[in-house]
Amino acid sequence: MLSDTHPDIERVQNALLKKSSPEERLAMTLSLTDTVVNLSRQTLNKQYPDLSQKDRNLKWIELHYSYELASRVRNHQRKKR
Repeated sequence: MLSDTHPDIERVQNALLKKSSPEERLAMTLSLTDTVVNLSRQTLNKQYPDLSQKDRNLKWIELHYSYELASRVRNHQRKKR
């Protein structure tokens, strides 16, 4: 696997991860996921400034899950009106 991390640093990171409790690893995973989702949403906000927040949310679903799911959500939202 390609890596931009120096092997010595990678060994230290792996050792620290192995010493972490399952709760700590879960917290790190959730934090990283939250960061990635937020960065993705910020990018959409910059790329589509003229879309409403609702339409940007649908675009996010389309990009990260599928067009089909975004369409189903859109249809569900229309039925709720």
